[in-house]
Amino acid sequence: MASRLDSTFAALRQSGRKAFVAYICAGDPSLEETLENVKTLEACGVDVIELGLPFSDPLADGIVNQMAAQRALEGGADMAGVLELIRRIREVSSIPLVLFTYLNPVYAYGFEAFHRDAAAAGADGVLLLDLPPDEAVLNAELVAGQGLQRICLIAPTTPEERMHRLAAGAQGFIYYISREGVTGAQTTLATNIASQVQVIKASGTAAPVCVGFGISTPEQAREVAVAADGVVVGSAIVKVIQTHGGTAAAQAELAAFVKPLVEAVKSV
Repeated sequence: MASRLDSTFAALRQSGRKAFVAYICAGDPSLEETLENVKTLEACGVDVIELGLPFSDPLADGIVNQMAAQRALEGGADMAGVLELIRRIREVSSIPLVLFTYLNPVYAYGFEAFHRDAAAAGADGVLLLDLPPDEAVLNAELVAGQGLQRICLIAPTTPEERMHRLAAGAQGFIYYISREGVTGAQTTLATNIASQVQVIKASGTAAPVCVGFGISTPEQAREVAVAADGVVVGSAIVKVIQTHGGTAAAQAELAAFVKPLVEAVKSV
């Protein structure tokens, strides 16, 4: 049986459409509101949601996502709460969910137990930002996790040979980081996105290539969608949640921001 991620990307490919992937931090500003945010994002046409697992030391994230994780932790979000959130999401939605996290909280929970429990709750994939795939295979404990598709990251600084090696073993989709540095909205896009996506695809991988880091406007989203199979927007969405979260207008403001981004991607 195909996973939700594979089925979603297969349907998009068949219809000639590109994917929109949205990142939000679970528990920001609360787990209850995160559930509502997921419903709103799906209603806006988002295809895949990355749920950030709040962590106290998110080194790959810029200030917007760092503060989101801090708000979530201060609000009491933890692994048990996020897993329960996923179970609640599954009561109302079948949208693919990818857990975006660092190794530390997963390792503290138990690597194998995390994969088992997250999959049982209804998660589809995991993106471990600080666990290189070739390091993982050197430790039997870090290979034992089953049930979640492992989403791999490829960066602009990744050598071509390594790009091909990572792409060959990719599951779900490949997340290409469009620029060096940490997450966060940018005023301009990197100029080599299309050529880098082509290098990845030259490996022969069947995995879709989604591009993220720095995308914040419909114009940027459309430009990236021309070159890639999908577009990832995170910090710009998190900023809207930061500004309006916990207010009566939260869902309307979130929808007003996300809909034009989705429409731009789907127009390609």
